[in-house]
Amino acid sequence: MIDPGRPPPSVLLVAAKWWPLSARLALALIRHGCTVHALCPAGHPLTHVSGIRRIYPLAGLFSLASVRRALLECRPDLVIPCDDGSVSQLHEIHEVEPSLRSLIEYSLGPRESYPVVESRYRFLSMALELGIRVPRMDAVVRAQDLVSWHADIASTAVVKIDGESGGNGVRISRSLDESLAAWRELSTPRRLATAWKRLAIDRDPLAFWLRRRHRIPAVSVQEFIPGRPANSMLVCWRGELLSIVSVVVVAAEGSTGAATIVRVIQDERMTKAARLVASRLMLSGFYGLDFIIESGTGVPFLIEMNARCTQLGHIEFAGQGCLAGVLAAVLRGEPRPEVRSPVLNDTIALFPQALAAGEACRPHLEASFHDVPSEEPGLVNELMLKSWPQRRWAARIYHAFKPLTRAEPVLFEACLR
Repeated sequence: MIDPGRPPPSVLLVAAKWWPLSARLALALIRHGCTVHALCPAGHPLTHVSGIRRIYPLAGLFSLASVRRALLECRPDLVIPCDDGSVSQLHEIHEVEPSLRSLIEYSLGPRESYPVVESRYRFLSMALELGIRVPRMDAVVRAQDLVSWHADIASTAVVKIDGESGGNGVRISRSLDESLAAWRELSTPRRLATAWKRLAIDRDPLAFWLRRRHRIPAVSVQEFIPGRPANSMLVCWRGELLSIVSVVVVAAEGSTGAATIVRVIQDERMTKAARLVASRLMLSGFYGLDFIIESGTGVPFLIEMNARCTQLGHIEFAGQGCLAGVLAAVLRGEPRPEVRSPVLNDTIALFPQALAAGEACRPHLEASFHDVPSEEPGLVNELMLKSWPQRRWAARIYHAFKPLTRAEPVLFEACLR
């Protein structure tokens, strides 16, 4: 029960990527009594959510200044990053703006954790120290590192770069030559022309800032674990794991892409890993952990962390509610709210991602709960369309000559059946 005499907690969502998860999280936070503000580009899904108190513009050429200005003007109780670039920008603002340090640490956790959550190699090294099952991995700084890896470890590898998300910085290689090609591609400094394209065509407001921040990208190599992806979204507060939702991926946008259909699971090993990570890094807010569940053994291997909210924070589950509601209760200093309309189907088709699921996924799609925000018809209509940048003339002309390449949908359901 929300206390009508207590002022509602104020939350600022920071979103640069055109992902629907930020809009869904905003709806859940508003439903649970928060005053929600948003910082995002023009045309973003957040601009189609009714009930948001104020939208702050995220400028493409001055993105870091936009974030700093919004934080100083809004003065929220909590700031929530909705993509990896926004996390990195909050970390940099922590470095350069002393007046905002307490807010950022209150929202995300202590400064000492930031280098770990931004580095895939450092994070997995820490997880290994905690006794969490992780793939074998190594940092790659020269070609000889990959030569040694393929000679001593395995013929198949996963080459990854820091600073990317959604599978963009991941390459699965099945030979030394493929690994070397992936390393050369990923470790090449971001070109100025690429940054201009990301800004002008993709409408990525962080394009130039990310080019500066990750001028020489950090590359790592991981052991390839055959199996199916799984992930957990957690809400933490000062190092305590408050609640967690874990799923296995039924279908996804490509072998390393975002999930489109998921199935809720209970796995104590994943929960234990989340509890250990939260405690070691003294985390606050929303985080995601990605796993691979090994074929044959069913053992979950932790492969990386997303230091931000993921796709599961708004969904009400029987017995625990939604993660957004748990965090809102903490901010109000109240017990977690009662569960009113839980999702009873354990298989969930994520909207609008599941609309792109292939024909092979149709039986699973038809048997799923469709997570459509029907209470916000304007948002539904917006998410049914191509993203706002792709609808602009600049993108339409550009992609007429250079069509978008889309990964084939992948059905993982048979992997461990």
